[in-house]
Amino acid sequence: MSSTALGHADPFRPPAAPGVARGFGFAIVAHALLVLALSAGISWHAQPEPAFEAELWSVVPQAAAPRAAEPEPEPEPKPEPVAKTAPPPEEAQQQQRDAEITIARDKKRREDEAKRQAELEAERKKRELQAKQEQQDKLEKERTKERERQKELDKKKAEDKQRQQQEARDKAREDAKREQLRQDNLKRMMGLAGATGSSNSTGTALQSSGPSATYAGRIKARIRPNIIFTDSGNGNPVAEVEVRVAPDGNIIARKLLKASGDADWDKAVLRAIDKTETLPRDTDGRVPPVIVISFKPGE
Repeated sequence: MSSTALGHADPFRPPAAPGVARGFGFAIVAHALLVLALSAGISWHAQPEPAFEAELWSVVPQAAAPRAAEPEPEPEPKPEPVAKTAPPPEEAQQQQRDAEITIARDKKRREDEAKRQAELEAERKKRELQAKQEQQDKLEKERTKERERQKELDKKKAEDKQRQQQEARDKAREDAKREQLRQDNLKRMMGLAGATGSSNSTGTALQSSGPSATYAGRIKARIRPNIIFTDSGNGNPVAEVEVRVAPDGNIIARKLLKASGDADWDKAVLRAIDKTETLPRDTDGRVPPVIVISFKPGE
């Protein structure tokens, strides 16, 4: 074994230069500091370069090469249908019975629901009809009460009217009795004072101021025999004459108030009055001072 393998220095190798490792370390540190300084000085004012995209066109049109044909994918294999195995006969019968039971149950449920809906609808209509009937009964009762009230009012009005009429009749009878009593008292008093009226006279004066009802007829009966007139055929004209008489019945004057339209008849009447000269006294023994008498040829 040599001495080199044993770690001993080769006596024939030249010795290493002193300070080589230290200088190499300094060099590495200096380069690192330089790289850091350069990076800091460049990156603080660096701006990102804008990105541009350019498409190159050829001067002469050229057709593009055909696209590479891709192989079509192979169709996926269809799954083979799984054959259904028929259930055993007992299980198939049970399934059929279950299906029939389910169908029957659904049918019964639908029928029950329809029946319930029909019952609800009938009940609703019944309630509506009952409410309507109750409303009509209420209105009819109100109308009946109103008719009864109106009937009572009419009856009361009729009774009031009848009572008022009866009161009016009673009052009229009382007034008639009082008036009759007053007239009787007046007649008795006037009779005692010397009244000249008849027993059935209704006046209150001692004597009548006008002629009696029959006095005009008596005057006509006195004057008519003195009328001499030949009928001229002018109908039945009326001549109205005013006669003034003295208290003893002597005629003082006469005047034609209304001409008859037949001058001959008017003259004949006036001549008859002048010829009569005196008029009879009235039933009370007096002669009215002024008398208006109408004469007709046909009377």
